[in-house]
Amino acid sequence: MGEVMQDKYLDAVIVGRRHLTDRISEFLIGAANGVALPLAEAGSHVEMRFGGAQGRFLRHYSVVGPLSPDQPSEPFWRIAVQREDRARGSAFIHDNLIVGSQVRVSRPLNAFRLSRHRPHHLLVAGGIGITPIFAMARSLLTRHENFSAFYAGMDRAAMAYADELEALCGNRLTLHESRTAGLPDLDRLLAAQPQGTQAYVCGPPAMIDALVAAAARRGWDPARIRFEVFNAAHKPEDTAFDVKLKDGATIPVGAGTTILDALEAAGLETFADCRRGECGLCTTDVIGCDGVLDHRDHFFSDADHEAGRQVTICCSRITGRVLELDI
Repeated sequence: MGEVMQDKYLDAVIVGRRHLTDRISEFLIGAANGVALPLAEAGSHVEMRFGGAQGRFLRHYSVVGPLSPDQPSEPFWRIAVQREDRARGSAFIHDNLIVGSQVRVSRPLNAFRLSRHRPHHLLVAGGIGITPIFAMARSLLTRHENFSAFYAGMDRAAMAYADELEALCGNRLTLHESRTAGLPDLDRLLAAQPQGTQAYVCGPPAMIDALVAAAARRGWDPARIRFEVFNAAHKPEDTAFDVKLKDGATIPVGAGTTILDALEAAGLETFADCRRGECGLCTTDVIGCDGVLDHRDHFFSDADHEAGRQVTICCSRITGRVLELDI
């Protein structure tokens, strides 16, 4: 990539935008200096900072990549953003980012990798979770591996890339419109899979939990279900609170940001990698809390959450006003 990514973040610009559905828009992100960006690995996401010179928002978005296998590379990264009700980051993007808008983006990160040479791959997407799943389908097709795909949404009009995915996958794809067909029968879906199938799922937490539970009922090894949760760090009902440090300093954490982002913005040195509650690098000891810890990670066990001695500051929050951390 030459000199494009000597820093963790590169200066980037929106080079294209189009509406996919009433709530989802596609954005093409290019390097500000015009250097072509490399094709991101299937399942990759980028961190995007936006919202003024200080980049007050940081969000993660999967790189969709080319929409056709006949187009092996693009000089930009393609993402899709769903506008959430009262969600500050996605609303800012939809209201403010146009062609020419400047943002900062990280190198591609991947904690949702495809396995190789499995007997069969099952790709499961719910709603905006289609973004990494689309890239996986294209990769598996290019590699001539066996796979099937299941894409669920309220109705086809609300399902981004439905036409493109159908053209890509053909009869490998099942489109499920929940408004008319009801909730997906995930037990039946897994029962129809060949022995040794590796499943990948991205979508709403309830859908992921349901697929994991269905796999457990069927005796699947948990390692055969890989999942990625979108936007675990942010919910519409989030409220602001303060983080109190050991030296007595108080750092405000806004409703639309994370503890980690707030600490970094205040100039504190932090340790983090995935920023999605998966790797555990940002775990921090809790000294006190005047409310309830709202754990949103996928690193700690249920017993760890119950104990409340540590918190992942990249995604977890509190339902209270003050959180005291050992920092």
